[in-house]
Amino acid sequence: MSDRAPQRDPDGAGTAGAYPDSAITYDGARFRLERADDASKRLVVEAADASVLHAFEGRREGGDQGTRLVAPTTPENAAALRAALPWLTPSRFGLHTSVGFGDRLGIATPGHVRALREVGAPIRPVFAQQSIREMGRCGRTPRDVLDDATWGAFQAGWTEPVGGDADHLEELADVDATAAAGFVFYTLDPKANVDPEAEHADAALVRQKVEALDWAGLDSDLDGFRSRHVGQRVDLEHEAVKLDEESVLRALAKYGPSMAHAMAMYRRLMDKGIDCEVEFAVDETDYPTKPAEHVVVVRELQRLGMEFVSFAPRFVGRFEKGVEFIGDLDALERDFQVHAQLARALGPYKLSLHSGSDKYSTYPLIAEATQGMVHLKTAGTSWAEALRVLATHDPDLMRQVLTLALDSFEANVKSYHLSCDPAKIPTDPTDEQVARLLDVVDSRQVLHVGYGAILAEFRPQLYRIWDTHEEELYGIVSDHFVRHLAPFAAYTR
Repeated sequence: MSDRAPQRDPDGAGTAGAYPDSAITYDGARFRLERADDASKRLVVEAADASVLHAFEGRREGGDQGTRLVAPTTPENAAALRAALPWLTPSRFGLHTSVGFGDRLGIATPGHVRALREVGAPIRPVFAQQSIREMGRCGRTPRDVLDDATWGAFQAGWTEPVGGDADHLEELADVDATAAAGFVFYTLDPKANVDPEAEHADAALVRQKVEALDWAGLDSDLDGFRSRHVGQRVDLEHEAVKLDEESVLRALAKYGPSMAHAMAMYRRLMDKGIDCEVEFAVDETDYPTKPAEHVVVVRELQRLGMEFVSFAPRFVGRFEKGVEFIGDLDALERDFQVHAQLARALGPYKLSLHSGSDKYSTYPLIAEATQGMVHLKTAGTSWAEALRVLATHDPDLMRQVLTLALDSFEANVKSYHLSCDPAKIPTDPTDEQVARLLDVVDSRQVLHVGYGAILAEFRPQLYRIWDTHEEELYGIVSDHFVRHLAPFAAYTR
């Protein structure tokens, strides 16, 4: 494969139905994405050498200028496109500033690309990112997530590296499914194995929990663990984190089971021999990760052989879906600073901010604390913003969507921490109220977590509206993400 840079193809961009930004020439062939009259999309490849087209499935047409192929946007053709245009194949980002865009719908990537271009900073994008939990509720597979991001990035003419995050993996089977699809970034999330009782347990119960740990899975014993940590200190830029016996044993009781399970997932991933990077996440837990706990967890994982590029602790305050940070910003700034200094002292590795959608007040704080050595993870905010298109063009359908979201709320809210009050939401809103549903915390959160039930019931109607008004959708998503990305621009690395 040639390593020459792709070039814009003005002739292809001017073709009727073509998405102009998608039209490029590379390695002797011309590529573009076209929109048909029925709103379906098709790949067009033109090459003098017909062998370029062999990997694609579609209709081939000969001619004086070579061979032309018109191909549907199938999984097979997405894979062939990634092979032909190598920047579309997910790659590792290391310590570069990066953002995960968490597109539940598979249609928002062009809007994400526009936001990146408007901000103009070298932020590395992870367009393909979705948790196993969300995939199930959306009726998607890991391959769907990767392929949709491929087509979206191609349509928007993105020719820089892309990532691919297999998000919030909790089971060994999750590792297998996402590795088979071609992801390169794996977020190991053993939150179910974190023991919240250890946060406030008395010393006797903490000791009991520690003695009952899977010490074989941790490749250690209690005496060895104590000797490695008790009495140690980590010198930071302006202070030190000291490890006394109480904090060390409590950290082990709280996180020990999760570390053992994470190592099982990590070893499963390493056995596959793929080029990848890992994040360790304990953000979706009940209590903040204390500095001493950060030290114990990281040093033990490193001792066990885990190489990770980022760590997502549970920060102070509340990071709820779809709304601003709830809590003391001064305390959060202090928390960011201490964890960022630990990441530099013990790594370096990136801090990862999860549930990062719409937390505008937090972005300048973590960007400065980490000096750009950060990963921002968003999920679901593109879905919420897409509903604005529905509210504008079909308020009656939006009312039905709201009714379903309210009726199914108790089932939808499981696994999420929210503060919304569904009783405050009008059950028969006026058109004016419909237009503001995404601007009010209660209705925004109810709609935010109702995606699974809503898509199951109204998928064809919703996608028909989004397809009809796709330029409006991209503009809304882009404007929304510019606010997320801009605070990181001065710190990108």
